[in-house]
Amino acid sequence: MEIRLAQKGDLPQIVGLCKQHAEYEQAEYSTKDKEKLLSKAIFGTSPSLKCLVVAEGNTIVGYATFMQQFSTWDVGFYLYLDCLFLTEETRGKGLGTALMEKIKEYSKIENCTEIQWQTPDFNEKAIRFYQKNGGISKKKERFFMKV
Repeated sequence: MEIRLAQKGDLPQIVGLCKQHAEYEQAEYSTKDKEKLLSKAIFGTSPSLKCLVVAEGNTIVGYATFMQQFSTWDVGFYLYLDCLFLTEETRGKGLGTALMEKIKEYSKIENCTEIQWQTPDFNEKAIRFYQKNGGISKKKERFFMKV
């Protein structure tokens, strides 16, 4: 399997994996316009998102998306890991750890001293995975507001 930057042709499969990811996290997800919007975010003139994929031949079996953000408290940049997802049959084979290592490489290139992410508190497998890979939990409530 190969870990590489996403290509435009990967978008239909990435959207399918996003849907599986949402189902896994017990969230609703609509595929409407997602390819077009992700294309703009990843490949547009001012891309705001980077996306790594795990490819097995022509099949995408996992992805990770991340972006650089700024911390007022630390007065510096950090990398925010928005999503990391692998299909059920590819979990436990070291691919998640390999994705995290690639993300660490990008964070160093971008002069980020920290990577931040979140996972639902019921996702015990992910919590164990992140702890095994050096993640430290910070208890906070995440809020959102539709506008």
